[in-house]
Amino acid sequence: MSTVAAAESVQRELATIVGEQNVQQAGIEQFAINGVAPASVVNPGSPEEVAAVLALANSKGLVVVPAGGFTKQDIGAIPERVDILLRTTRLSGIEHYDPGDLTISLHAGTPFAEALAQMEEHKQWLPYDAANLKTATVGGCLAAGATGPLKHMAGGLRDYCIGVQFVIAEGKIAKGGGMVVKNVAGYDLMKLLAGSYGAIGVITRANFKVFPRPRQTLTFACSFGSMEQALEFRTKILQSPLTPICLEIISPGAPEYLSDPTPAKDPDHYAPTAPVAKASGDWQVVLRATGSDNVLARYGKELGSAVTRTLDGAAEAQFWAWVSDFEYSVLRRHRNAMVMYTHLTIQGVGPALKACEKAALDYNFIPAVLGRAATGNLVAAFVPLSVDPPSAMQYANCVSAFRSMLPAGSSAEVAHCPKEAKPHFDVWGTTPSDITMMRELKKAIDPNNILNRGRFIV
Repeated sequence: MSTVAAAESVQRELATIVGEQNVQQAGIEQFAINGVAPASVVNPGSPEEVAAVLALANSKGLVVVPAGGFTKQDIGAIPERVDILLRTTRLSGIEHYDPGDLTISLHAGTPFAEALAQMEEHKQWLPYDAANLKTATVGGCLAAGATGPLKHMAGGLRDYCIGVQFVIAEGKIAKGGGMVVKNVAGYDLMKLLAGSYGAIGVITRANFKVFPRPRQTLTFACSFGSMEQALEFRTKILQSPLTPICLEIISPGAPEYLSDPTPAKDPDHYAPTAPVAKASGDWQVVLRATGSDNVLARYGKELGSAVTRTLDGAAEAQFWAWVSDFEYSVLRRHRNAMVMYTHLTIQGVGPALKACEKAALDYNFIPAVLGRAATGNLVAAFVPLSVDPPSAMQYANCVSAFRSMLPAGSSAEVAHCPKEAKPHFDVWGTTPSDITMMRELKKAIDPNNILNRGRFIV
């Protein structure tokens, strides 16, 4: 059978599974991942249809890329190819919500903001504030392991996910966890899916424990003349009785991107009108507190003269939305910027900030960094100094230098950079996790390597 005939045969089989109207061939360039367009885009409407699509792909050796709101598809290596882009957007809605039991079950394609709006009616929430929640889906957020400033208090989605339904490569529907909040012996299978970027299965539904929403919050911004002073203040907060729900450190170059986003630009026609000037200004430690009027008053008293401004109400909500959206604000402004995520100990935050500044300036980038000051999860942006795009090796050398200066046991992945640079370095870098075990797990669950081939760390 010719290649064209084989492709047409696959299209017919996919149409039989999900319906002809849910198989897209025209206009699929909009779904290109790092320049690689899919051969087909399918949108199944049930876990059974997802299973049938994967079974077909597995039998024919077709590469499948799961996708939700398409907010983080540029993360990872350039795909070898994309035979089927499997959208989950038809798997949408709330399966079950019991405010009294503090549990909710969500279909994977549900936009996260939609779920939060439903819980808001009962003054409940999932303490989760990653970027793009209006379009990012529940399954995508879980699969990407994305987090925001609330990680300081609540961790990530996996920490209050109590069950998942997912489909493995051979086309079997599996479950991990459940709707009952309890401790169980052994390893939670559902934890494997969090942060796996769809490399070992397609999430179709997720169950979560929900929490009462804080009655009121107040944000305190504190400014310092040096990074060392900011980190010293952070340590003082951690050793105090204060328990903020967010604790961010913000470098002098970052506040420029904590503002209303500029309109998206066509990368083929857009370039900054002038080189970016070297950032100057103070380091900031910003914390968000919740509690009674007396509790919030105590924060103000304990923090003292370090506080330069306080935020509440709409201004506070807007500020934290900007913090969550920081990396995308940078990318909207500078199409050649590079963004890296770090995973460090608390003690590693200071060395990582110094490493970022040195590596950036050594390779003609301007550093702009913010992140969780007490968990070691920093978002480091490297903005080109000049209008002309840097060479691929400039990115590669900067990444290598930055990683080499991080403390032992740390890791840093390149989340965003021009696709031309990706072939010149490993976007994931080294990992403190057991890479051999990860590879064996991938081989056991997806022996034909059809899910996200070549994109993830394994």
